[in-house]
Amino acid sequence: MTDHRQDFGGQAGDGIGRVRAALATRPRMALTTLPTPLQEASGLREAIGGAQACPRILIKRDDLTSLGLGGNKARKLEYLIADALAKGAHTVITTGAVQSNHARMTAAAARMAGLGCVLVLTSRYDVPRVEGNLLLDYMFGAEVRFVPSENPMLAVGRDEEVVAEVVREEQAAGRTAYVIPVGGSSPIGAIGYVTGTQELVDQLRAMSVAPTRLYFGSGSRGTQAGLTLGAKLSKAPYKLWGVAVSAGEPEKIIRAMNAANDAAALLGVDARVGREDLFTDQNFIGDGYAIPTPLGLESIDLLAKTEAILLDQVYTSKGFSALLAHVRAGEIPPTDTVVFLHTGGMPALFTREFVATRG
Repeated sequence: MTDHRQDFGGQAGDGIGRVRAALATRPRMALTTLPTPLQEASGLREAIGGAQACPRILIKRDDLTSLGLGGNKARKLEYLIADALAKGAHTVITTGAVQSNHARMTAAAARMAGLGCVLVLTSRYDVPRVEGNLLLDYMFGAEVRFVPSENPMLAVGRDEEVVAEVVREEQAAGRTAYVIPVGGSSPIGAIGYVTGTQELVDQLRAMSVAPTRLYFGSGSRGTQAGLTLGAKLSKAPYKLWGVAVSAGEPEKIIRAMNAANDAAALLGVDARVGREDLFTDQNFIGDGYAIPTPLGLESIDLLAKTEAILLDQVYTSKGFSALLAHVRAGEIPPTDTVVFLHTGGMPALFTREFVATRG
């Protein structure tokens, strides 16, 4: 990871100006309430040691993007839905687990754009309980098709077959389908966090703060691709600290690298992302995707009780677990500032699986 801290606080310069101009040429549909707040977590800092032991913690509230109860996918969908409309699509199709945040937000975005939406979701239950994200999928008018699977990470292939079937059905009905990859993880989707990074860097400049790390939960790696390219282009001061929420290395690194570099090509910029830029901490996955961890559950309780901010058990609690563990281990000096990117996901709290973990 290139260290840009020495550049932070200077002028944006012609290079960043060119990036802004390139972003302005991309089709984009306004789906979000921006900028999202950058909030200081002073109560949290006091609870985990105070200024003598804990760094200053800022939380980038991308859980407050407003679309369909918010989350990071909104930034990607602004570009993906715009691309679908530009290509004359009538229906968008995407995949995910039965409690997918991305699926829920895609359904909401499709409704705002006047598009049909088909969600192909993996579920360990033949008839999933209509709760959490799935309840919202139906409320937003999505058609949902289920792919049985005990492990959503092992359903790749079967869900693609169903997607292909839906595409054929749309074509036979004279409609154009637009397929959005799982998590919105594509070059077009990654552009959402190039823009998001510029927003964050502008906020940090206004505060005259140069954080040393940006923590975030990392799943399908589309957000990581955009954040990494965005950090290079915006001369961000921090090291990106992605926290894996599921297995899949090294294929996911390659996926993120390709998405980032293809996004750079779409923007017409010469920055390139290499494997060395794509760090992802593998120490907080626990027993697997969507399975809560003890430190993750503690993180949920801690942030709720100190800041009235809700984390979810799938993504954000695992991302925050890394920050909490590193602070407690003294790995981050108390004189530093760190940022936690809150990527949303709260509807998953209202599911039987999560309630069962609470005893």
